[in-house]
Amino acid sequence: MEIYEGQAVFGGIAIGKIRYRYNPDLLGYPYSVSDVKQELVRYENAKELAIQQLTEQYQNALSEGDAEAAAFQRQIRLLEEPGFSQAIESMVSTEKVTVSYAVTTTRDEMTSTFAALEDEVVVNRIQDIREIAGRLTYILNGLSREKDTLEEPVIVAAEKLSPSEVMELDKSKVLGFVTQGGSPLSHTAIHVRAMEVPVLIHIPVHAKWEGRICVIDGSAGKIYLDPDADVLDEYRRRQEKEQKEREYLQSLKDEEDITADGHRVHLYANIGELEDLDNALENGARGIGLLRSEFQYLGRETYPREKELFLAYQQVAQTMGEELAVIRTLDIGTDKKADYMGLSLELNPAMGNRGVRFCLQRKKMFKEQLRAIYRASVYGNLAVMYPMVTSVEEIHEIQEVVNEVKESLREREIPYREIQQGIVVETPAAVLMAREMARELDFLSIGTNDLTQYTLAMDRQNPQLKDRYKENHPAIMKMIRMVVREGHREGCWVGICGELAADTGLTAEFLRIGVDMLSVGPASILPIRKKIRELKLNLPAPEGQAAHHK
Repeated sequence: MEIYEGQAVFGGIAIGKIRYRYNPDLLGYPYSVSDVKQELVRYENAKELAIQQLTEQYQNALSEGDAEAAAFQRQIRLLEEPGFSQAIESMVSTEKVTVSYAVTTTRDEMTSTFAALEDEVVVNRIQDIREIAGRLTYILNGLSREKDTLEEPVIVAAEKLSPSEVMELDKSKVLGFVTQGGSPLSHTAIHVRAMEVPVLIHIPVHAKWEGRICVIDGSAGKIYLDPDADVLDEYRRRQEKEQKEREYLQSLKDEEDITADGHRVHLYANIGELEDLDNALENGARGIGLLRSEFQYLGRETYPREKELFLAYQQVAQTMGEELAVIRTLDIGTDKKADYMGLSLELNPAMGNRGVRFCLQRKKMFKEQLRAIYRASVYGNLAVMYPMVTSVEEIHEIQEVVNEVKESLREREIPYREIQQGIVVETPAAVLMAREMARELDFLSIGTNDLTQYTLAMDRQNPQLKDRYKENHPAIMKMIRMVVREGHREGCWVGICGELAADTGLTAEFLRIGVDMLSVGPASILPIRKKIRELKLNLPAPEGQAAHHK
């Protein structure tokens, strides 16, 4: 039996076999080769298979009138043209490296040269190069790009996982996660936490663990590899106890979110993809306080089309009915990347071209998402909020785009509702400008994850700072009070959608200062509801508290 200690991202106990997941970024490692001819044959075979796959996809897309057909045709031509292949073959021949390394290096060199250009032809070229390189890398290493369905329930182990890789997994078969890298506040952690399975990071995982039995103790931050009989028996008993506690919480599913002395708060769910919607409802969510729309842009090879976006938002609206569902517009960047977008490399991406800044640069993409949201608005009670807004001027620029979108829908006689508009307050600038921005909006939603790192000047994913990084820092609590006060003065309702909202030790404080809405991961809803119903604040409803549906 081997015991390893790491850091817990989500508690609980899991017992099962390890499924080791390779990191595609590591597949291009520059191993030297002795047989260059054989390596070049491998490339030719991989290229032929890639062309075959693309041809099939092109024909299918063409028969269905799919706009993506042109992209598949471009990629086929790129593989058949000499330039891309010659660069790869030359590197293998002269440097005697694996073709996987040559593919990834050629991709990086070609895309970085033109990454700053915004010409549509160039953007398509970069996108095609990235897509082809990814396809070749998977083929060369015998991996599938299809959704990993998993044959049995397993514990997933990996050096690191991106949000898109998590989305590719069959969640019904995941018992838990163990990774070497990562941060409890990363976007990947947020996604896996929503799955309500134990998650540990900073564990020295190895490919040799594949198929071995493992126990995850999310409370103690430990794993037991090849546990002995006594350890297995102990953890099976603890699993049974956990199950009984979950059954008690489930009895609160239909109860109101109101304190023992009558103070009400709206308890909503944060979700990262449509699969989380049922999970949120099963845990008694009264609405969706944050739908991270990145799920529609990650783990794919091209931009989603407006119809695809619309269908997803329509499903959310119809499922929630008249309960509020807040969609956050695309917040790509930092550890959420999509190769086809051709994002430029940034020294500090957390403070770079992300959120609404990126959307306002790519207005065609932005308008497609907004049109999809407005088209879906007639099917339920949707609202929209914009990430990384730092000024009133940005709100005015957003409003111009929104007005253009609504005008285009009117011209096409497509019905839509007027929906609530809000922003994610996640920078000190937004806090200081809260009152001015509230005058332009219906609500403010505080994103404590980014707000904390920007205020403390600490990277939330830096493991060296984990003991100093505190989301409940007094400065953050003062900022929350300020945003609530200034928002209410201008008639806005104010919520918290960051991870801090799930801290039951702060629930009473949030209600005392007048927070109107707490939006948390589905797994945290019932524990928070339990806490709310136990509280007796002995306070009147906060003066000036805004109506939730303005």
